[in-house]
Amino acid sequence: MNISNQFKSVIQWKDPRSDELFIKFTDNGDEIKNASKLILQPGQGCILTYEGKVIGVFEEEGMYDLKSDNTPFITTIKKFLSLREGSEYIMGIWFYRKADILNMRWGTRVPIAYTDPIYTFPILLSAFGNYSIKITTPKSFFANIIAGQEVFCHHDLKEIFLSRITQNITDYLANAKFSYVDIDSNLNSIAEEVRIKTKSVFNDLGFEVIDFRMEGTQFDKETLDRIAKISDVQAQVLSAKIAGIDYTEHQKLQAMRDAANNQTGNAGIIMGMNTGVGASNLMNSDANQQANSQQEENPMGRLKKLKELFEMELITETEYTEKKKNILDSM
Repeated sequence: MNISNQFKSVIQWKDPRSDELFIKFTDNGDEIKNASKLILQPGQGCILTYEGKVIGVFEEEGMYDLKSDNTPFITTIKKFLSLREGSEYIMGIWFYRKADILNMRWGTRVPIAYTDPIYTFPILLSAFGNYSIKITTPKSFFANIIAGQEVFCHHDLKEIFLSRITQNITDYLANAKFSYVDIDSNLNSIAEEVRIKTKSVFNDLGFEVIDFRMEGTQFDKETLDRIAKISDVQAQVLSAKIAGIDYTEHQKLQAMRDAANNQTGNAGIIMGMNTGVGASNLMNSDANQQANSQQEENPMGRLKKLKELFEMELITETEYTEKKKNILDSM
């Protein structure tokens, strides 16, 4: 707390730091007893305590003459200053930030855990964003949060904020049934729902969250590994569909290809031959099914699927050429 050297009889919160929310006037006690002026800048308020109890809250900006009884608040100050010598040690003056406190950063300390409702595996999720608050009931804020601290800053409030916000995010995600793929597209609705659910909690503490935002999320490594495996399976199912075969056949073909690529020498040659035979049998089976269904697809569609199968390396160039000729001959 700074007091101008030129005006020793003035009590004011001069040059407050941007991160300060509450601060006690702690200059020499004689300055309190001899003060003639109290100055509150725009966006500032003041709380007076006596013997540990709040006896006055001053919220209007301006300059006040402590030597006259111009307001009940000043009368209260004069009354308690005149009680006895040394009264400055049992009386306290706290300045607080009345203006909106904007764009404070937040981030979860530990991952939020819930179960994915579709894939039924555990999700560990970290979230981050920003929030803004306004002290609405300074007496409650002072009693419930400050608790006599001489300086209270943004980072002190952040711990209180996070301890109450994280559990509400967890509860909302569990009840909303969002899969991991839906989280990022619903950040705004999650943030708004959590702000509403915590409104009464923060009001009881003496402040209001006027803006709360979730800017992004991040999954832990184990969750990312599970998501990658799911994505791989989904990609294989899609490729099988494009090739005109079911997923089981696709897995058989892929297994034979992998086995052939992992073998060496004669065993590799035999496996490769078996792979070709297996692929040929599957293709012949597929051709027979198509014939039995009286050619559900036109020749152009069959040629397209055949090419995609070849490009996926599920059939050899010889097989591709042979099947292509058969299709063209049937036209």
